[in-house]
Amino acid sequence: MNRQSVDLGKGSVGKLLFSLSLPMITSQIVNMLYNLVDRVYIGHMKPVDTVGALALTGVGVCLPVIMIISAFAALMAMGGAPRASIQEGRGDVPGAERIMGNSFSLLFAAAVVLTVVFQVFAEPLLLTFGASENTIGYALDYMRIYSLGTLFVQMTLGMNGYITAQGFSTVGMKTVLIGAGLNTALDPVFIFGLGMGVRGAALATILSQAVSTVWVLRFLTGPQTKWRLRRENLRLCPQVFLPSLALGLSPFIMQSTESLIAVCFNSSLLKYGGDLAVGAMTVLTSMMQFAMMPLQGLSQGAQPIVSYNFGARNVQRVRDAFKCLLRVCVVYSAALWLLVQAFPRMFVMIFNNDPALVDYAAWALRIYMGSTCLFGIQIACQQTFVALGNAKTSLFLAVLRKIILLIPLIYILPNFFADKVFAVFLAEPVADFLAVTTTGTMFFFQFRKSMAELADEGGKKA
Repeated sequence: MNRQSVDLGKGSVGKLLFSLSLPMITSQIVNMLYNLVDRVYIGHMKPVDTVGALALTGVGVCLPVIMIISAFAALMAMGGAPRASIQEGRGDVPGAERIMGNSFSLLFAAAVVLTVVFQVFAEPLLLTFGASENTIGYALDYMRIYSLGTLFVQMTLGMNGYITAQGFSTVGMKTVLIGAGLNTALDPVFIFGLGMGVRGAALATILSQAVSTVWVLRFLTGPQTKWRLRRENLRLCPQVFLPSLALGLSPFIMQSTESLIAVCFNSSLLKYGGDLAVGAMTVLTSMMQFAMMPLQGLSQGAQPIVSYNFGARNVQRVRDAFKCLLRVCVVYSAALWLLVQAFPRMFVMIFNNDPALVDYAAWALRIYMGSTCLFGIQIACQQTFVALGNAKTSLFLAVLRKIILLIPLIYILPNFFADKVFAVFLAEPVADFLAVTTTGTMFFFQFRKSMAELADEGGKKA
């Protein structure tokens, strides 16, 4: 492996942001292929109009469990990685290594607990998440195998964050490319060649994640890394991991509440629209996740720049990084909104070609992503709060959009519309609009305050 770190404190912020973000965007998109490829293959199982559609819906109700696993990786790592970058900016590399070591131990412990829980309670959980008597069999087949690989998912997603936080974005990208490439190759072999169906898709995924885990740990214990994973740092220390967990609560809630939101959407749609509406929601969720990957990649590419320079008290560089991130996020989200509104069927047909499901999902997609044009503001502001170590505000914003706004709207809006299914889908853009308005307002005042305080501590003033 070649040392491919960059100097986060020097050079053009714009060029640095893109040099870090492009590998991260690639990583985010390719990482999504783990489940996206599964759904594409499963959605085209023969005969398409029966088995494929039901199997796709069955795997779709597994998505909340997958999101919970990813959320715990975010809790342990995404709160720690910005703090480690801040420590490096202050010149405290051993402190960064202690944070990383504690995160590793927490990831391992969480993986063991989650594996047991999902193996024992798989069926009642999946029924809660929207599985019906027609789809529970497919859902169980997928989840029983997928949950056995929880440790690999936790380690790959969690520890890879510490690679990219050092500025090794290309190495982090290779982590994802290796796993996703292997998954793409194994899926058709296991699903169709060996006739394993959805179980083959799950097996291909966990084997691929296992290979990625080996790659990550090999790098973090090798000579190339700036922060070394050391045995003495694996011992848990509350003073080290508690602040990381506090900061990680924001991304944890953002991801874990996707599971709760999926339950609310699926249960409401099953009530008002049946299996077809739940299947459409699977397509919409897949589309939204895939489309948001570049925004997440951009914000993760900006995180090391913001965190490092915040720790180094370089005010102007922090400001420049945020402004550049905001501009790019807004342009992307506006372009995405235009494409979705103009060509919804094109996006839906990536996931399934059943005529009834395509028609239904294309109509729903325009509604569901109605406020996507504003979402770049939300991502840029909220993730900058995380990069600055502002745990309280980032936590509030995560809770606001998902729990305070979206979940109640899923149940409130159907009371005001004759078309109940339309009202359920409408909850997403309404919640997004209100959340963006609140986030933008809070960020305007708090960011200026943070930069003023940093300048007073000795940073370089604008």
